[in-house]
Amino acid sequence: MKTTLATFSAGVASVALFSACSHLGGHQDVAPAAALLSAAKPAVMSGSCVDITAKFKYDKLRITSSVPVAAGAVAMSGAPNAPKTAYDAPAHCLVKGVMDERKGTDGKDYAIGFEMRLPTQWNGRFYHQVNGGLDGVVQPALGALGGGPLTGALHQGFAVISSDAGHNGSQNPSFGADPEARQNYGYGAVGKLTPMAKGLIAVAYGKAPDRSYIGGCSNGGRHTMVAASRYADQYDGYLVGAPGYRLPQAALAQVWGSAQWKDLSPETPLASSSLTHPFAPNVKLPDISLGFNAQDRQIVADAILFKCDALDGAKDGLVQDVAACQKAFDVVRDVATCTAGRDGKCLSNLQKNTVAQVFAGGKGADGKHFYANFPFDAGISAANWAAWKYQNSQALDPGALSYIFAGDLRTVKAFDSNYDELHAAIYSKPNGFALSSDETMSPTGYDKPSYMNAIQKRGAKMLTYHGVSDAVFSELDTRAWVNRVASNVPNSASVVRHFSVPGMNHCSAGPAADQFDALTPLVKWVEQGVAPESIIASVRGAGHPGGVNAELPKEWSPTRTRPLCAYPKVATYKGNGSIEEAANFSCQ
Repeated sequence: MKTTLATFSAGVASVALFSACSHLGGHQDVAPAAALLSAAKPAVMSGSCVDITAKFKYDKLRITSSVPVAAGAVAMSGAPNAPKTAYDAPAHCLVKGVMDERKGTDGKDYAIGFEMRLPTQWNGRFYHQVNGGLDGVVQPALGALGGGPLTGALHQGFAVISSDAGHNGSQNPSFGADPEARQNYGYGAVGKLTPMAKGLIAVAYGKAPDRSYIGGCSNGGRHTMVAASRYADQYDGYLVGAPGYRLPQAALAQVWGSAQWKDLSPETPLASSSLTHPFAPNVKLPDISLGFNAQDRQIVADAILFKCDALDGAKDGLVQDVAACQKAFDVVRDVATCTAGRDGKCLSNLQKNTVAQVFAGGKGADGKHFYANFPFDAGISAANWAAWKYQNSQALDPGALSYIFAGDLRTVKAFDSNYDELHAAIYSKPNGFALSSDETMSPTGYDKPSYMNAIQKRGAKMLTYHGVSDAVFSELDTRAWVNRVASNVPNSASVVRHFSVPGMNHCSAGPAADQFDALTPLVKWVEQGVAPESIIASVRGAGHPGGVNAELPKEWSPTRTRPLCAYPKVATYKGNGSIEEAANFSCQ
């Protein structure tokens, strides 16, 4: 899962943001000298699991287990009771352990827990799987690829590591009271685990990895961007999904938004609420969705499609031309206004104005925004969108701000906070800490990412993707970062390419073609110099072994495919052929 985790009006901000698209082409004639990294060469494991770990020695490392796993024993899809498929994990060695065991300043026991999976038949590559949310759990090191549950790096032959980022307890933010634990979560765990993992690989196969990749979605996307800024010499490819690269600011926007939804609701009953804390099922949360409920969200989604669906040449329930839609659609103007109560076909002026305000981005008393605006897209109708706006904004973000994201320890409440004070605290250095929360959590120089020059020069690449209907991290914020790279790095398209996923919520789900393999084209780009122009994505329809997406419109084919186009190009219908097939769309 993912954690919680400025502009003018939504319309003005969108125009300003998308006008920056021209920067992507502005430096294309200036090609800096860059290495073409050679392709990785396969190898075979050089001994048993026990023998390998017995030979490996590393400071402050304790291996807790090392066992062989038979081919097909681990399903790659991640779906409960998933059927066996050709995508299941190959034979591998599963190594578990801990690094840097210590007693924290808060009296708690800390360590960086991890697991590595080393395939018997190795493709010569290392994949660092960085995980979402507040970490705290060692997820199976399958090299899970955001948007593509059937395949993963382990299935493709990579050696894979996964960790808890240096603390134990999923979504328990109290670890932020300990300076080293907060630092490990921000960036330290990746820096410590990377050389250890490469060392273990060298013992297992008789050589270090030829090529190294790192990737994840949500907080994992943040980890990956941070690694690019802090450990640019350690990885050759960066797979960045829905990056919360401004995680503290996004969390603050969430808490600010929760108050807007609560004020919109005529009442927020607790006793009859269907909302529960995601990690404490017996704890009920006030239902702040009453003022903008599922029916209301569908009204807005339908209005967005009415104005924007055909902009890409096909009325197919997907808004491919995101930039054009932000100019064409206005929620206040284009949604019918109720004159005699809510009837399932209209919204009140108060509702529309609140929606417009939230989409424009969180702001302080002075009117200045502390996070990005959000794009209007048909995925607003989906359950994942509602969960982040109504549930997680109450259950996750206040705790994260209290312990991790807003400087010194404090108590942050969902509906009653001093947003200006919290915003300032993100950039202040707390007592006993070396860096501010912003410096700890975010990639260095994210406002001027010149560090991408170093990545470009050595031949490394970054591929980003983001659901347009992500409710917690704005896809426009990712586009803004790509635009800033273009302004600071000549020929930026040779080092970073971004892919929007229309309809998709946070990392997956929503009315979208949300399954795709972005790692394979990243490897081809890094090791063969073939830059990806598009990635084929598919829906998870009836009978899909990766789990059916229940939010697909009934009129869609269960096997629909679409090209995801490298920004700023848009998937455009060619004018003939089935609208269910990617082959009938081109990137324009």
